[in-house]
Amino acid sequence: MTTSTEAGKQVARRAGYVIAAAVNAVLLYLINGRPGWAVLPFLTGDVVRVLPLINLSLVAGIAVNLIYVIRDSRWLVAAGGLITTGVGLAALAKLWQVFPFDFAAGSPWPTVTRVLLLLGIAGSMVGLVVQLVALARATAGRSFSG
Repeated sequence: MTTSTEAGKQVARRAGYVIAAAVNAVLLYLINGRPGWAVLPFLTGDVVRVLPLINLSLVAGIAVNLIYVIRDSRWLVAAGGLITTGVGLAALAKLWQVFPFDFAAGSPWPTVTRVLLLLGIAGSMVGLVVQLVALARATAGRSFSG
């Protein structure tokens, strides 16, 4: 039996999933539409080398969040988190490798950007461990129906 509080939390979670999917869809459109990423003066043409992974990350986020709207069991949310975090980590690593940014000479922005990328990579690695633990806990001694 579910209580009204549990039902309210479920509605709020599902609304969050819809909002997250919508935000990813808007980002996907803004990046790939016209003028898209090219309007940003600090990005170089090398962005096209990273764009497939960025797009995959956004599409994975859309797909996973739409699946959560239908079913948001603990094991499924953890598995989806592994997928989206893994793809996001790959995109961050590619951004680090390609570094498609062009900042003014002597500007602190290359260093700031590298530090932020490192923080994102480190955070994603921690996130993968957290999602693995969550998945293991959610599936320990249970079937995949719950």
